[in-house]
Amino acid sequence: MSDFDYDLFVIGAGSGGVRAARTAAASGARVAVAEERYLGGTCVNVGCVPKKLYSHAAHFHDAFDDSAGFGWTLPAAPQFDWPTLRDNKISEIKRLNGIYDDLLESAGVHLIHGRARILDAHRVEVSGERLSAEKILVAVGGWPWVPNFPGNEHVVTSNEVFDLERFPERFLVLGGGYIAVEFASIFNGLGSETHLIYRGELFLRGFDREVREFARDEMAKKGVQLHFGSNIERIDRGETGLTVTLTSGDVLEVDAVLAATGRRPHLAELGLDALGIELTDSGHLSVNERFETSVPSILALGDVTGGPELTPVALAEAMQLVQHHFGDAAPKPLDYERIATAVFCHPNIGTVGLSEEAARQRCGAVRVYRTDFRPLKHTLSGSQERCLIKLIVDDASDVVVGAHMVGEEAGEVIQGIAIAVRAGLTKADFDATVGIHPTGAEEFVTLRTPSRT
Repeated sequence: MSDFDYDLFVIGAGSGGVRAARTAAASGARVAVAEERYLGGTCVNVGCVPKKLYSHAAHFHDAFDDSAGFGWTLPAAPQFDWPTLRDNKISEIKRLNGIYDDLLESAGVHLIHGRARILDAHRVEVSGERLSAEKILVAVGGWPWVPNFPGNEHVVTSNEVFDLERFPERFLVLGGGYIAVEFASIFNGLGSETHLIYRGELFLRGFDREVREFARDEMAKKGVQLHFGSNIERIDRGETGLTVTLTSGDVLEVDAVLAATGRRPHLAELGLDALGIELTDSGHLSVNERFETSVPSILALGDVTGGPELTPVALAEAMQLVQHHFGDAAPKPLDYERIATAVFCHPNIGTVGLSEEAARQRCGAVRVYRTDFRPLKHTLSGSQERCLIKLIVDDASDVVVGAHMVGEEAGEVIQGIAIAVRAGLTKADFDATVGIHPTGAEEFVTLRTPSRT
């Protein structure tokens, strides 16, 4: 029997922390989890889950409009009620919180409510109690970061935007990443006059350039007002709302401002400074392939380590970590390059593998197959929304190194395509696959002529 109270002490009950705790406990380890805020972490409470629910809500706006071309007549103009969506979301999140609680309990994991502080390589303090563990896992995730400008106290972050007391008829988003682009589409779809402000010349840096441009044009067609090459200079509160002055000189009157300007590791007051644990240049915890920090008994995974900030990545890392420290054999390293992801803007973006720009740098000669078209649905709906489908192929090996889609349910479609890209299938393999007709996704296996090389 170990001299420690626990074999593994997990700080943070988000997706990665809970998966690591349950999996380690299943291997026979004695495990405790400390959580100060809510079970399920960012994803369940203020991230993926509520965001997708709100995205579904926003899609009804288009659905009502599209239905007329198919013979449907609504008895009256549809009305959106913000409190209904907000409160139904709250009920669903509470249900999920309970599921996480049950999962930990059934796995035999001891749950402690409170913010843990690391005292040394093997000891923590939480809720006034000092406990010891052979290994301590830091899985506290990230926290929204707000830039410093006059009036920044008037903004909300992704922690608060789901629960606004009143629906903002005029909504402004600051930022150019996943969260900014998604919430601009969501509130636009729910009926807000929506502005997106981004200091760069085009949002979604790091994605395929053509995908970014296509998404920009489609969002603009739906009514999102995009302000690139600009930033917020100041915000003033007045009797009728918030006056937002931009560095471009434009002045906008809005009801709410969402600062979606990035997240940083939530490491404050954890006690890591005193231990001298090594950080990366970006302020994340530096870990090796075993998820060990510079103090080997202190482990870390998920958003605090600076990898892709995606829930499935944290889950996969948790499984890997447990195999390393509580399993019989070391696992194969994770393939971070071919991880599929989606942006739930309207229309959705789904992508896996390399962008065209990255593929040209990596592979040299490539073949690009792409098409954009008006989906069959919209020949009757009257919508002008278009869909983009794109494959990037390494010319020397014929391997498909990147697949991208902008269109309805792109995330659902790319999940299947990701298996093919992860398996290293060739363009010939795609061509040999019989498509499902009529679908938009069949274009992935019917593209025959390169658009460019």
